[in-house]
Formats: sequence, C-alpha cells, structure tokens
Amino acid sequence: MTADNNYSRIKTDETLRETVCHGSKEYPFKYYKEDIWLFDFHCIDWHWHSEVEFVFIEKGTAEFLVGSGRRVLTEGTGIFINSQVIHRFEASESVIIPNIVFSPSLLSSEDSLIYLKYIQPLLDSSIECLTFLPEIPWQNDVLKNLLSVFDVQERTAVCEIKTVELLLKIWRTIYENVNISESIPTAKASAHTQAQLQIMMQYIHKNYAEHITLADIAQTVSVSKSSALNIFNKYLHISPVSYLINYRLKRAAKLLAATGSSVYSIANDTGFENVGYFCRSFKELFGVTPSEYRKK
Repeated sequence: MTADNNYSRIKTDETLRETVCHGSKEYPFKYYKEDIWLFDFHCIDWHWHSEVEFVFIEKGTAEFLVGSGRRVLTEGTGIFINSQVIHRFEASESVIIPNIVFSPSLLSSEDSLIYLKYIQPLLDSSIECLTFLPEIPWQNDVLKNLLSVFDVQERTAVCEIKTVELLLKIWRTIYENVNISESIPTAKASAHTQAQLQIMMQYIHKNYAEHITLADIAQTVSVSKSSALNIFNKYLHISPVSYLINYRLKRAAKLLAATGSSVYSIANDTGFENVGYFCRSFKELFGVTPSEYRKK
C-alpha cells in the first residue's frame, strides 16, 4: 500500500483482493510509510491479501476494521493482520503508519518443518489480528523488533538477511505468547464470500441504530436476500436480521451499564421502534430485563 500523487487508493479486484504486488517472487516483502489521511476519503479502504501485515502507529489515532472487529489504535501501538483477512483503516486526522506486508514463505519454505510447526498454525487459526501494546512486555518486544525492521529498510543499503532475522524474532515471540491451540479454526470461506460477509457485518455495525432490512444488508454487496441469508447461516449460524438484533441488544446493554438514559431512550437509540419488543428480546438474550441488568 502506498499513497502519493499517483496512488491514493487501494487497488483491488472484484473480490476486494489487493492487486498490487508486495515485493517480488524472490523476495516477497515490502515496506511502506504512509499517512492514512492522504488516501481517498481519508481511509485505506476494504481489501485483503494472502500476505500477512504488521502496522505501527507512529503518529495519531486511527480506527482499524479487521474482519468482524473494530479497534482504535493510538500512537506507539501496533497490529498484526493475518493472511486473507479483510481490513480497512480510517482516520480523522493525519495518522502516520509505517507498515510491512510479506508472504509467510519468506520465513521458511512451505514444506519445511519450521513452516508446518510454527507458521502454518497461526495462519490457519481463527485469529484475524493481534494488537501490540507497549505496556505488555512481550508485545513491547514485538514493537521494538518491528521498529528495527523499519530502521533496516530506511538505510541506504537494505539488508535482506537482517530483515528476515528480525521477522523470525517477531514470529517466535508471537508463537510463544499466543495460545494458538485454543483458537478454534473457522470454516474457511472463499475470499469473495469472506469479503461479502465482512462488509455486510460492518454495515450492520455502522448503521444498527437506523431502520435496516434484509434487503438493505444484501444490497451492500449486491446479492439477493436469499444469498445474504445463506452466507450468514453458513459461516455465523445466524440470520442477518438476528445478527442485527443481537448486535443492537449488546449495544443497548453497554448503554444501560454506562449511562443513566431511560430504557425507552436506549431502545430508541439502538434501533428498536417498540420498547416492549426490546424488553422481551433483551430478556431472551440476557436472561434479565433491562432494568434488572442495570441494577446488576
């Protein structure tokens, strides 16, 4: 990814796969130093790639939409984005993000013991991303080594072997501190289906307070209502409308705990037009009424 006078947007195909080549066949690694604010609409829009990605926030605060999650990252923190996971970065100011994108095969050949034992398990896990905070020792080690990788790239004579050495240190630190075995592998959707699912989910997350229909959700990725139902049911085991209602109820629960707003106002603010239906749905999901939830 890079933003300049000639390239201010992410270039993707119809599946949202990024079409830019990151490095070369012989050395599948690329370093970028970007400002999210300089991209079209101040965002690095939805895309995915088979390579993994590490991003460091050097300056500013940005929202990282990765898979089905949304994270706000501030200066001095970082994030790992797994292979084939759709993502988008948003900024409301200048946000400088040095980052690297590389093929895991750079670390070891795909038929080697190193790859099969240490690399493949993380790639195949349900981990969409990992965030790194400087106050957590092992995560701070990752951040320090990541900064060292950037430093190597910014020298006049780039040293590829030093880069790979540092990347292996980062990978080993992650492997030793993240319990990948507890991460249940997810059903592998096709890249296109994953893109469609994630875009529909993010549409719900952004517009849950509005009046949304199944047709509206399906329209975000130009599929039929039955196709949208099939995608949600196959990979999330829930219908789009049920996912929307559950998301609204979870948002309502947070408001009940964090604010003094009335139950009626919270129901209204989270997209429920009928407070009676809201209360019944809330008790069905949480086992208590909204008022009881607030007291607890």
